[in-house]
Amino acid sequence: MDQILELICRLKDNNDKYAYQCLKKLESESLISDIVYPYFNLFAELLDSPNSYNRTRGIILIAANAKWDRENKIDEIIDKLLKHVEDEKPITARQCIKALPLVAQYKPDLADDISQALRNANTHMYQDSMQPLVYKDITEALKRIDKLK
Repeated sequence: MDQILELICRLKDNNDKYAYQCLKKLESESLISDIVYPYFNLFAELLDSPNSYNRTRGIILIAANAKWDRENKIDEIIDKLLKHVEDEKPITARQCIKALPLVAQYKPDLADDISQALRNANTHMYQDSMQPLVYKDITEALKRIDKLK
């Protein structure tokens, strides 16, 4: 099996530390080449996972591959991606929020939709301890996106 596909298959490994190492390798590769992009649909499928770690991994890899998205696959799934700005798990929501400026950088036609989703996000759905963290992430993401315009 090809090495990239092997890493992708291991993203859902029961050993979360190992799955995280696979994510980091795929993310690093995605930032420098398009070798991971052909597997984009597998990352999009992770957005529907009942496991929040898997959803987070999908979000991160989608953002990391935005640079290579000549087929406009992100455009097709943007609503599904933006839904995770208000993920039931605040950690997944925070990772999504932090990843969105990278998507906006390489997909400027989606920047307004992304900004709108961030501005409309309901941070009150999270515990009091998490609300300010999510709000801060949103504020930072909006600043980064505004600088791109």
